[in-house]
Amino acid sequence: MAFLTKKKMALAIGLLLIGGGAAAYYAKSKTPVVEAPRFRTAAVDTGNITQTVTATGTINPVALINIGSQVSGTVSELKADFNDHVTKGQVLLKLDPTIFNAQIRQADAQLASARASLKLAQATHQRNQSLLAQNYISPLALDQSKREVDVAQANIQLAQAQLARAQADLDNSVIRSPIDGVIIKRTVDLGQTVAASFTTPQLFQIARDLTKMQIDTSVSEADVGSLKEGQEARFVVDAYPDKEFNARMRQFRLAANVVNSVVTYNVVLDVDNQDELLKPGMTAQVRLLVGNRQNVLRVPTAALRFRLSDEEIEKQKKLAAASAPASASASASASASAATDAAQDDDASFRTKADLARSFRIYTLDAKNQPKAQDVKIGLSNFRYTEVLAGDLKKGDKVITRAIGNDKEGGM
Repeated sequence: MAFLTKKKMALAIGLLLIGGGAAAYYAKSKTPVVEAPRFRTAAVDTGNITQTVTATGTINPVALINIGSQVSGTVSELKADFNDHVTKGQVLLKLDPTIFNAQIRQADAQLASARASLKLAQATHQRNQSLLAQNYISPLALDQSKREVDVAQANIQLAQAQLARAQADLDNSVIRSPIDGVIIKRTVDLGQTVAASFTTPQLFQIARDLTKMQIDTSVSEADVGSLKEGQEARFVVDAYPDKEFNARMRQFRLAANVVNSVVTYNVVLDVDNQDELLKPGMTAQVRLLVGNRQNVLRVPTAALRFRLSDEEIEKQKKLAAASAPASASASASASASAATDAAQDDDASFRTKADLARSFRIYTLDAKNQPKAQDVKIGLSNFRYTEVLAGDLKKGDKVITRAIGNDKEGGM
């Protein structure tokens, strides 16, 4: 009896285990499968947006004067060097005056000879006047003597001009500073021969005032529409990577620069350099402030670049067809196709240029975690956030920024 009792108990326990396993399997089969997230999302929030235009430029003095020489010669005295502070009229260098002094003496001699010729011509003309009165010479001889007087007077003027030129060459052999400033470049040495036969040689570069600098930069044609004179800017230089400097846009130059079919425009910014940390020739990474909004509704800029893949569009069609009644499956499929096509392609024929330029289609997740198209009109935008001016979005909504597992979908 005890053996039968134990056998019955074992059989009962086995049946219970089998029943429990079957129940567990049945319950597991009834549990809905949670679909893995297919999209990466970000929340719509409120905050500040600053829009900037970036460019690279070179720091230069506001006034940069190139000092040259109008005459040729050998440098005999060098009175200025790099970084020297000079005043207007100060002597920078002198050329050897030997040749110039000889030219002056030659011009003096020519002038003296011309004056002597004039005296002789005048005396001859006076005698001819007396001889003509006594009928000893013809009127033609008197006219010739008058001509000799005129030629002698012209030769005096020519000799005076040559003397003035020789004196000017001597004066120009002494190079003086035309402004008060700082010498930032010197390209001549003592004993060097300066040749000014065809082009004016550059001897010095003088900056008027290093406490006032400017940045000469180029801005792409796509960004010039938002630029205005007086806009604030900030920039950094490699010499001070942890320090940011302030600037202000002074001038937008209309002359376009075209390099390899890329159009840029020159923009000049004023920089206050009272501490003289900035040096001429430094490269500046500039950010021009073109717009600023406070406490506005904004979305990640990546959401504007997201587009559904072809596979996702087909999936949306199938879901729409499956959720519709069997009698209306065909019409539901057609509606889903039209909806997804509309979600992908903007119908620009009924929009103005202004609306089209600032209108975008982004995607949110509905209650079933399916993408849903939303039309919005945007305002300011930068690489991180974009302002939402109009649309059905509200703070806290989840917008799709990219598809998980497929970098091509997100546009990040």
